[in-house]
Amino acid sequence: MSVININRISKSYGKTTVVDNFSLNIEKGHICGLIGPNGAGKTTIMKILAGLIFQSEGELSFFDSGDLDSHRSRMSFMIEAPIVDPQMNAYDNLAYLSFVRGYPDIRRIGEVLDLVGLNNTGKKKCEKYSLGMRQRLGIALALLTKPEVLVLDEPVNGLDPEGIVEIRHILKRLSEEHSVTILISSHMLSELSELCTDFSIISHGRLIENISAPELMFKCRSHISLKTTDINRTSALLENKLSIHDYKVLHGEEIKIPGHLDQIEKISKAITDNGLVITRICEEGKNLEDYYLEKAGGSND
Repeated sequence: MSVININRISKSYGKTTVVDNFSLNIEKGHICGLIGPNGAGKTTIMKILAGLIFQSEGELSFFDSGDLDSHRSRMSFMIEAPIVDPQMNAYDNLAYLSFVRGYPDIRRIGEVLDLVGLNNTGKKKCEKYSLGMRQRLGIALALLTKPEVLVLDEPVNGLDPEGIVEIRHILKRLSEEHSVTILISSHMLSELSELCTDFSIISHGRLIENISAPELMFKCRSHISLKTTDINRTSALLENKLSIHDYKVLHGEEIKIPGHLDQIEKISKAITDNGLVITRICEEGKNLEDYYLEKAGGSND
């Protein structure tokens, strides 16, 4: 089931286009990372989803319905910095929001504080919280009404590695134990690489690529790149002679073999011994940041 479907939306301010013909489909239970440089249009897309601004063109649907307002009640948003009263503690901030939202079950306050690891902060005012604690409180506020979908704008921005891991564990738990679908933005692919099931890379307001986590890992994994005079015969040889099955044929002219780097001489010999000519064989691979920078093209600032 599709919980968020974005179909060719654009947003312009005068002659400046900040989101350009962007599309994205998020399935129930998935964690989708919206990745792009600062200024790429990520926050604008999330504000459109939240109903804070409206797209200039294109269509949205939530839970396969065009009735956006009624279905937003099933969603929660943390856009930019979490809004809290710095003079109140975590419990009182949540109690106030519970009153404003008309959510009567005050037991839920303790549940979300426990979930984000703030159940022992007592009367400590939020003005004395670390950045990581404020981000976790923002997530607690978003979780108060038991949303089915959580939209988070740069929740790990500015956090140290320990804080990033904390947020990642919280979101994984929400997905795995509470079946919450999550859309999360970041300008760093590596920050979300261990969390997301899918990635949508955006630059200058335009979609660059939608890619699943397994596809991303395959593209970034070190592999042997192989071209020969007969790709079909080469594929059969890899399977029948060398018992290599985890390869991919790209565009009918190149074979990518993940791993097996220690067998490159053995593979080369088997190919030539069977009368095939190798036109290319080499080791390739890139890390996640290289892949991201190659796709996103650097910062938009």
